[in-house]
Amino acid sequence: MIDSDLARLYGVETKRLKEQVRRNISRFPEDFMFELTKEELQFSS
Repeated sequence: MIDSDLARLYGVETKRLKEQVRRNISRFPEDFMFELTKEELQFSS
């Protein structure tokens, strides 16, 4: 599941979802989230 899917599920903007995760990062396990590089993103689309 990607961030835009979760944002849609919760009815918020993707930007806001990611903000909240970063503000509360200690509440999540280390492997909860990862971010693709620009190069990786090109190949995933």
